[in-house]
Amino acid sequence: MTKFKTIRSLSLMLAVLLLASCTKDTTGESAPVKMEYKVASKLVFTSTNAAKGQLLVYFNSDAVANVENSVLRVTRAGGVATRSGISDFDAVLDNIGVKSLRRLFPVDERNEERTRAAGLHRWYLVEFDEEADLDKTALEMARIAEVSKVEFDQKLASIHDPKVIPLDESLAASATRADMTTSGVSFNDPELSKQWHYINTGDKQIYSKIKAGADVNCKDAWRLCTGDPRVVVAIVDDCVQWDHPDLAANMWVNEAELNGQSGVDDDGNGYKDDIYGYNFVTNTKLAISTQGQASEHGTHVAGTVAAVNNNGIGVCGIAGGSGNNDGVKLMSCQIFYNDNGGNASTTANAIKYAADNGAVILQCSWGYTAGTLTSDSQYSTYDSAEKQAIDYFISTKNCDALDGGIAIFAAGNDMTGMSGYPAAYRDYISVTAMSCDFTPAYYTNYGPGCNIAAPGGDYYQSGIETGSEASMILSTILNGRYGYSQGTSMACPHVSGVAALGLSYALQLGKTFTTDQFKALLLTSVNNIDQYCTGTKPYYDNYGSRHTLNLAAHNKKMGTGYIDAFQVLMNVRGTTCIPVPVGSQYTLDLAALVGGGNANMTITSVEISAEGKASLGMTSDPRVFANQVLLTCTKPGSAIAKVTMVAGTNSGSGINGMTITKEYAIIAREIESANGGWL
Repeated sequence: MTKFKTIRSLSLMLAVLLLASCTKDTTGESAPVKMEYKVASKLVFTSTNAAKGQLLVYFNSDAVANVENSVLRVTRAGGVATRSGISDFDAVLDNIGVKSLRRLFPVDERNEERTRAAGLHRWYLVEFDEEADLDKTALEMARIAEVSKVEFDQKLASIHDPKVIPLDESLAASATRADMTTSGVSFNDPELSKQWHYINTGDKQIYSKIKAGADVNCKDAWRLCTGDPRVVVAIVDDCVQWDHPDLAANMWVNEAELNGQSGVDDDGNGYKDDIYGYNFVTNTKLAISTQGQASEHGTHVAGTVAAVNNNGIGVCGIAGGSGNNDGVKLMSCQIFYNDNGGNASTTANAIKYAADNGAVILQCSWGYTAGTLTSDSQYSTYDSAEKQAIDYFISTKNCDALDGGIAIFAAGNDMTGMSGYPAAYRDYISVTAMSCDFTPAYYTNYGPGCNIAAPGGDYYQSGIETGSEASMILSTILNGRYGYSQGTSMACPHVSGVAALGLSYALQLGKTFTTDQFKALLLTSVNNIDQYCTGTKPYYDNYGSRHTLNLAAHNKKMGTGYIDAFQVLMNVRGTTCIPVPVGSQYTLDLAALVGGGNANMTITSVEISAEGKASLGMTSDPRVFANQVLLTCTKPGSAIAKVTMVAGTNSGSGINGMTITKEYAIIAREIESANGGWL
């Protein structure tokens, strides 16, 4: 849906309301006009792209108690409620073939107090005959005094390229622990070498223009932390294959339901048989989709966040642990099923469920087409059930390292100069996509609302020369297999995985953050991408037609930079990160970082471990000369430098300054030419 269709639909609705007015009050103003404006202001979204036969209704705080009593009288007896106890509203229900009236968010006694404090108990879902006129019904409901809002149940879309290319098992790698150790990682997952998005060594077999270091820098981060099961990531998407051999050990498990009775809500959270999550489309336990483009999507996204590491099979996940049951946990909140779902009602339900059942990160590779909503004020004015649920999630503390939750969204694949919503909203993180050569992926949204970049893959970039899928993102797919896909959908879980890794490290160190502090930490733990946003590059669209992408249009519009997992961990640790170029001797003025460069201190030595020097491609130790550090990094990498210095002045009298040691993180990346490598 485009913004033009949305605005036009709303304008037509208001025009109809204006024409309906025919009398004036004593002040000369049209009283019916004023009333109809008030009625129209209660509508959230429009009927364009909305589900038929259902509306979300937000009752006012005085009326909702009567509605609850009316509904409970029927449901406690095992029936289906079709009456609200509000006579005018029930008269509307009589005319539309009402099928059910139920609370949107089921009662969870453990969290009912804060549910009511947030006002979420006031949302109800009305289901009725699909032949009923949706616009007319919404207006009639909005005219009822006890109704505060009527929301059209908008349909969302998963943000991904429909292309999913299975990994050719006949070409599966036979990598050993020793093979992986050459990259500084001791994991034995055989397909890790194909996951350039984690560790990009510049392998030209993937793509001739690939650039080493165009990744999220897992190699150096994994030396410090690989995950923590106390961190739960909610995959709000299609169903995650909970028994996938490379995901099963990292699935969140509701032990009460696992060990309880089938068909019974054993833990009293309002959902039956929610062992690994829940299917909010069919209101049943999780179900693998058997048709539709999105069927592989949730499983692919989940693998990027936390496929099990070092288990001798398949791929790795960013926060998948070390093979010792120490990866972060994946909660499957299913909002798509067989080309169904993705409505605001199912999404809102899934998000609140995630908050109430322990998730700290929302992984959301879906949203509205860019331009459907055009500003934060518009999105917040609507104050939809979905937004209220996200805000509820953000306010919920489920991790000892953080005082609330983090919502991470894909920016969208519309090739448009703005992020789609909800991603664009100021309180959520919006992720753009880059390719394996640092350039913006051809499909990515960019500009206002976009916060940070991550690898999303770029098949047609590779296809220009070889038709290879290797430059896409490799992860888990259904039936225990592996496959390639691309999109900001694939970039988004990289940021979610790195965020989960950062929180895991914070738990490991006993650090705590506010949500604002941690979001700031994520968005500043980046490397420069703007140097690659110059010139042009070719690409092919889904129909095989060749085009040229203007990279300059993306300059300063991809977010703060591309995320770096090692930098995230360093910032969690409180260690200053220093970028240095690759390829030539560099003079590092550490003294300038202390006291504004005016501190009375003398550097005496700088130590980098053998492992760190290997990561940076250093063939000799750093040298101290004239109170500055000289070092040469020959490849992209990261390492911790321990700097010994004397604070104060040594004197001939035997009164000496204090010797101290401080850590700095060295981040080596290539400095690109002005045209970004493309002509």
